[in-house]
Amino acid sequence: MKPAPFKLHRPATIEEALTRLSTVAEEGGLILAGGQSLVPMMALRVIYPPALIDINAITGLERVVVDGQHLSIGATARHAFFHRAPIANPLGKLLAVVSRNIAHYPIRLRGTFCGSLAHADPASEWCLVAATLDGQVVLTADGGRRRILPAAEYLRGAMVTAREPNELLAEARLPLLAASATFGFYEFNRRAGDFALGMCLTTFTIADGVISNIRVGLGGIESSPRRLFAVEALLEGRPPSLEVFREAAAAADDDLNPMEDPATSANYRRSLAPVVIRRALETAVKNNH
Repeated sequence: MKPAPFKLHRPATIEEALTRLSTVAEEGGLILAGGQSLVPMMALRVIYPPALIDINAITGLERVVVDGQHLSIGATARHAFFHRAPIANPLGKLLAVVSRNIAHYPIRLRGTFCGSLAHADPASEWCLVAATLDGQVVLTADGGRRRILPAAEYLRGAMVTAREPNELLAEARLPLLAASATFGFYEFNRRAGDFALGMCLTTFTIADGVISNIRVGLGGIESSPRRLFAVEALLEGRPPSLEVFREAAAAADDDLNPMEDPATSANYRRSLAPVVIRRALETAVKNNH
């Protein structure tokens, strides 16, 4: 199939893009960055935006820079930018590992980090990263209005966010990790490049033989990725071991609300959750050596 007719706008500045967005937002106009989710949905006639605002010609939106204690990621920064660690901080290596699990290489060349957050697919690796690390999104609108939201507040469900129609997701911010931090990421899908059925990201430090400053995030299982605070509480201050990891991973089941679709039952996703959690934790310990 082919998309329904639409108008394409190519602004040269962020101000021009926001002004244009303010005029087409109410009728369903959308921002085009990488287009790796948006364009296929248009081709299948799942959505019918009357106008697209292509922001790829706007200088500066591709920036990825350290800003204080955060890594700032611009709206047109591609997935492929992270194939190599962009910074020496452990966050850089984390992003490099995660990026290689996103779809296929050609998609990573065009798809964008912020576009993934804007789309808010439950199986999005970058949404999991933002939720686990307590990242932030910067939303801008015409007239200079600007909102900074924590990822947990921004992500509201499967393909549902707190972004208003006239707002552009201009930037994502991820906090730098401690120099001694380790991380583990594990994703399960049926074939390489498929959407994740379940995935887990964890970061922590090991000091005096015990786990500290731990974060554990689960994605692909529920309608939005989120931190598992109960699992973190069971791990904080304890020595890393398979027994401890199994105990903590099992605790995730207490308040889990798995998704269901024609191909994958909720019970399957429920049984998958402790597996991806445990394997991410084990990977983090291996990465620490």
